[in-house]
Amino acid sequence: MSQHQQDPGYHGVEEDVKQLHSMGYAQELSRRMGGFSNFAISFSIICILAGGITSFQLGFSAAGGASIGLGWPLSCAFSLIVAAAMGQIASAYPTAGGLYHWASILGGRGFGWSVAWFNMLGLIFVVSSVDVGLWQILFVPLILQNYLGVDPSHFIPDLSKPFFEQIGTSAYWVQALGISVILASQALFNHIGIRATTILTDFSGYLIFVVAIVLTLAMIVAAPGIDISRLFTFTNNTGDPGGGIWPQNSSLLMAFMLGLLLPAYTVTGFDASAHTSEETRQAAVNVPKGMMRSVFWSFLFGYVMICSFVLAMPSVADGAKQGGAVFFWLMGGLGIPDALKAFLYIGIVISNYLCALAGMTSLSRMVFAFARDGGFPASDWLRRVSPVHRTPVNAIWIGAVLALISTLYTPQFWTLASGCAIFLYISYAAPIGAGFFAEGKTWTKKGPFQLGPLSKPFAVIAVVGALILFYIGVQPPLDALLTYTGVLLLVMAVLWFGLARKRFPGPPIGDLIAKRQAEIAAAEKALGGAAE
Repeated sequence: MSQHQQDPGYHGVEEDVKQLHSMGYAQELSRRMGGFSNFAISFSIICILAGGITSFQLGFSAAGGASIGLGWPLSCAFSLIVAAAMGQIASAYPTAGGLYHWASILGGRGFGWSVAWFNMLGLIFVVSSVDVGLWQILFVPLILQNYLGVDPSHFIPDLSKPFFEQIGTSAYWVQALGISVILASQALFNHIGIRATTILTDFSGYLIFVVAIVLTLAMIVAAPGIDISRLFTFTNNTGDPGGGIWPQNSSLLMAFMLGLLLPAYTVTGFDASAHTSEETRQAAVNVPKGMMRSVFWSFLFGYVMICSFVLAMPSVADGAKQGGAVFFWLMGGLGIPDALKAFLYIGIVISNYLCALAGMTSLSRMVFAFARDGGFPASDWLRRVSPVHRTPVNAIWIGAVLALISTLYTPQFWTLASGCAIFLYISYAAPIGAGFFAEGKTWTKKGPFQLGPLSKPFAVIAVVGALILFYIGVQPPLDALLTYTGVLLLVMAVLWFGLARKRFPGPPIGDLIAKRQAEIAAAEKALGGAAE
């Protein structure tokens, strides 16, 4: 059913273009995405087959089954509140800049500039961490080792060695080359148009549902017995009992908090629905729906899936000792037919690939939008949209290069994964917090999706929750992220007060929007008209 049939009050792309013009921007990108595609791109980035599998040990090796049975729904409830609060703002300001644009309008030019950097770094970490996990945890051991018999030590560097020793090995450079090829292919799919991207992410949405259901059923059928109490039993698995994933911690409460990084890392990246606002039809309605639905269905299907992992274990104590190898230990010991295993492994690898591909879509739109407002050096070059493909081609390839660089500098997957969750949730909470103070004052015009009396309570929960997540995310062995954050804040302060405060114009507001209409018409004419 077309968008026009779904909503008799919708008058076509012209309505979306008119709203975009009213915010001072030209319709340069191709507006081809419907409601499902907007949902699917966020659902693909969340990808329960990525974080739910590759980060499972972050939860189970923390507080055992309770981190799964209780921690996952608790954290996902928080994510759903954040998505709803973001959705209210997105409904009022459906632009590709998303978080950066909202923070600038609601909190000021400098505030928005800082949010842009946190969001961009978070999105870089999404792409790089998923692709590193795809290579190190999934593709090499599941495909190359299992089915081609290759030695993984030739493809993955020894992460126990110091970084400079890793650089001296051929395995390090083989991995760098492999990840480069993965990133280049993802960038190429993004380059050739949003139609190709949405075909892949729509397929990814269905694939995730199918593989998660089949994997869950396989676990339950192969389980030696079902003990539901496992899901609500607190066990301190920090230290050796959890395979050394977390350092020993005597506090069970702290162990449970550490386990929240599993759902927090997995259920993130749903700002992709906002970043593709300018490519979504009826964006003011479909973007909020896309974010919230992607979080809800990820919570539901992800919860059932990871619960099945715990229930299928022959021994939870033995499972915890496996550390990062727990999923492979489980798959290898349950007697699942080889043909079914092959289907599941291939489905998981493809889903993770498409997860990072969708992440690159989100990253490139954020870079494009920030450059459009003069946020970078060489902004005019970065904001360039291909008249053939109607995609921000330079932003796409720069995003791929930045993601690759982040894997070279920090090849440890878990540090990147935690950084992704921390920086993204900071960038989520910032405009929500600004909206708390602006609502009813400078922010009086809202979109069709509104939270009503829940608006301010949700904003408080989002900000407080993000601060708690930051505290959890910089605990050992991830404490290096505290240093990285401090350095980032220092660099940002120097750049803002030294350069950007005078040079960065920010998004158009007030009379500047009216003055931009001639530029908007010229920009659309240069690309052959407003994209549809």
